[in-house]
Amino acid sequence: MILSILSVLLTFGLVIFLHEGGHFAVCKWLGVRVERFAFGFGPELLGFTSHGTRFSICAIPLGGFVKPAGESLEDHTGHPDEYFSRTPWERLAIVAAGPAMNYVLAFFMFSGVAFFQGLPEASSAAVIGETVEAFPAAAAGLKAGDRVLKVDGTPVAEWKEMAEYVHSHAGKGIQFTYAREGAVAEVTVTPQLDSASGHGLIGIRPEMTRRSVGFFESAKLGVNQCWYWTAYTVKTLAEKIYKREKPDLAGPVGIVQMVSRAAHSGFEDLVFLIGLISVAIGFFNVLPIPLLDGGHGVLYIWEGISGRKLTVKIVAAANSVGLAFLMSLLVFATYNDISRIRDGRKAAREAAEKAAVQQAPKK
Repeated sequence: MILSILSVLLTFGLVIFLHEGGHFAVCKWLGVRVERFAFGFGPELLGFTSHGTRFSICAIPLGGFVKPAGESLEDHTGHPDEYFSRTPWERLAIVAAGPAMNYVLAFFMFSGVAFFQGLPEASSAAVIGETVEAFPAAAAGLKAGDRVLKVDGTPVAEWKEMAEYVHSHAGKGIQFTYAREGAVAEVTVTPQLDSASGHGLIGIRPEMTRRSVGFFESAKLGVNQCWYWTAYTVKTLAEKIYKREKPDLAGPVGIVQMVSRAAHSGFEDLVFLIGLISVAIGFFNVLPIPLLDGGHGVLYIWEGISGRKLTVKIVAAANSVGLAFLMSLLVFATYNDISRIRDGRKAAREAAEKAAVQQAPKK
């Protein structure tokens, strides 16, 4: 429990602090006075004031914010150190700095894992490296480290042979003969059909080995991972929109669950997940949605190109649309999280019951 809490605080704290720190640093660089730098929302729990800026930790740790002086047109007095006294392009640099810092953090997380832990490569041996919760293999009792010797009496030496057999036997019970700690045992597992690939799956991953990489290769891998996960997100969202399918979004509850699981599975998994979350937050914030950095950026680009000043009415209308959209998105993501937890528990219960029936002695 303590490990989960600490890992969640570390993840949210690091990702939010660096995002808002990007806004803060560019404000200072451009000479914009910052009135407040806060982690979280709501009532202040802890805080101090330094060089005219109030640094705060607030009660609701679901984000953070930097408040430059004169950041709203209603409060803008025209003083040169205020936010809206800056050109549209300078304001664009300030809002872009937050997502940029998320990608910088992700780069260091991905590169660090590669440099210190090595590059993971799947072993070709038929040894289970990990079982996935709520899938048939875990429910049947197979564990990491088990070496599969036979499937339905046919000897297997490589992971590829076993995987191909499982893929082609969706919905059919397969007898696995495996070795564990010097003892040989058998268990029947029924692969479930994966609708996306059309393959049978039992929820196992191969054993992983590590290949050492140098500084430059790890840096290259960090860049590639940032690009890959951004492109993957764009592709997935585009496919969902094109097919008019419900996007599988994770809200605060889902993210907390993922961080907790990663923390318990190992420090490397937690660091890599922090990188993934940082990419996701960086990408999400560049989307042209009002109230997000991308939404502000679109307004400033329009202002810079057209030469027409933003008005209180335009900004207020955009913010109202953005607030309604983001609140709806939060509700939808939270509903997804709750549904995922409920369905996962149901699937685990059904898989366990099915495995118990299969292993029960015949009368």
